[in-house]
Amino acid sequence: MNTIIQSAIEYIKDIFSNDFGGHDVEHSMRVYYNALQIASTEPTCNLFIVSLAALLHDVDDYKLFNTVNNENARYFLNLHNMDNEMIDSICNVINSVSYSKNKGLTPTTLEAKIVQDADRLDAIGAIGIARTFAFGGERKRKLTDTIQHFYDKLLLLKDMMNTDEGKRIAIERHIFLEQFLDKLLQEMYLK
Repeated sequence: MNTIIQSAIEYIKDIFSNDFGGHDVEHSMRVYYNALQIASTEPTCNLFIVSLAALLHDVDDYKLFNTVNNENARYFLNLHNMDNEMIDSICNVINSVSYSKNKGLTPTTLEAKIVQDADRLDAIGAIGIARTFAFGGERKRKLTDTIQHFYDKLLLLKDMMNTDEGKRIAIERHIFLEQFLDKLLQEMYLK
């Protein structure tokens, strides 16, 4: 494994050591592995940019950190003597990931499309369900408010995928979301 990739993994282990709401190091690692899987079907992508952007995609997330201009990501990348052009490329990909900040926008680079899909895949399926309730509990949201998140975001993600591989994976995870939600509502309202 590339030294800088291993260093990025250590960096996110440290920076997310106290996160218990679904934006932890395990989430970033799943996004990284999702991105690698998608990238394997996109031979023209820059795998180095995809890898670092996937690993660092949440280190400046506004829900978690009060940083400006990708401060945490830039700190890490500067520490590894990356040139400004590469830093900007990685940060541009990171800035394309957020659902709430990029609603309705399609990323302009293949690398950003891959990382956005990789992150969105971790929001659906079984892991997405677990993360949704963990985040809702951490934010002290009522169960019904957390369930509303399925309708406001999660059930929309399948149709927002950018890559063929992302779309393929999303279909299966989306079906599981729908089945879970149907069963949950039956049990909640005894239907």
